[in-house]
Amino acid sequence: MKQFIAFVIKEAKHILRDKRTMLILFGMPVVMMLLFGFAISTDVKNVRTVVVTSQMSPRIQQAVERLAHSEYFIITQTVNTPQQAEQLMRSQQVDMALVFDKDQGLQFMVDGSDPNMAQQWTTYAQQTLASETPKLSTLNSQLLYNPQMRSAYNFVPAIMGMLLILICAMMTSISIVREKEKGTMEVLLVSPVRPLMVIVAKAVPYLVLAFGILITILFMSRYVLGVPIAGSLLSILAVSTLYILLALSLGLLISNVAQTQLVALLMSAMVLLMPVVMLSGMIFPVESMPQVLQWLAALVPPRYYIEAMRKLMIMGVGLDAVAREVAVMAVMTVVLLTVALLKFKQRLE
Repeated sequence: MKQFIAFVIKEAKHILRDKRTMLILFGMPVVMMLLFGFAISTDVKNVRTVVVTSQMSPRIQQAVERLAHSEYFIITQTVNTPQQAEQLMRSQQVDMALVFDKDQGLQFMVDGSDPNMAQQWTTYAQQTLASETPKLSTLNSQLLYNPQMRSAYNFVPAIMGMLLILICAMMTSISIVREKEKGTMEVLLVSPVRPLMVIVAKAVPYLVLAFGILITILFMSRYVLGVPIAGSLLSILAVSTLYILLALSLGLLISNVAQTQLVALLMSAMVLLMPVVMLSGMIFPVESMPQVLQWLAALVPPRYYIEAMRKLMIMGVGLDAVAREVAVMAVMTVVLLTVALLKFKQRLE
């Protein structure tokens, strides 16, 4: 046991001495949280809006003032006909029009060149008007779990899924391959410690660092981005532990295949980065993808972790509600770890 602890301390000292590694491990989460939380945002702001009405009644005036006083919309002008509003939209002077008919019913006319943003503008307008002007003949809706419709609620769990698997898998694989390149892996394997314990000892520091990164992300999401943690913190940590073990298993498998650090880095980028961004549901809903891509997305581990974190953090559900995601990640961990250890034994033989 003392030898195992000595190996863990050796690897931890190696990581701490490498300033570039430490910068990547803790600098990347902070930068990405700030980037996705503030710079890359799908929040609705400053939507240029024109009001279409032939007669400005008190009720319509109240609705217009309510919209103008919100932080989302800017009332640019008032016109008499929808055709005038369409002309303004065609000339890119406005983004949306509120069309009031003679019965004071409300219709939204929106620039649909970007359908996702058009849907968000309509939803924001409906939510803004519904609270103050319920007598208007417009669709009343209720938004659960994210009433402010802030994009950070969506991005924080996604960033957690991406960072943890990239850091754990990529850094673990590179660390083991580095020993191969230097020729020191053979020396470690003939030491009194069993080969499996050598690999576990190299993974333990990254396990500890992954928890540090997880705590950093949760702290920033709560106190910097203002994203509440509605669910149990213990449940979040339990599911995250399973996911970190899954990522470490994947890193071990990559290290068995790659012979150089460059190959390990490229494999990690191809196997992890693009699928995580494109197929995990981080940016694009999996349900909206073609059937073939949905099948491929089912093989991407971060998809299940991101889904679980959105339920635990944002919706505040219990572990029973994420049993499916936990079961899939557990099966993936067992499969990846088994294959990695079998290949590792074959290489030793």
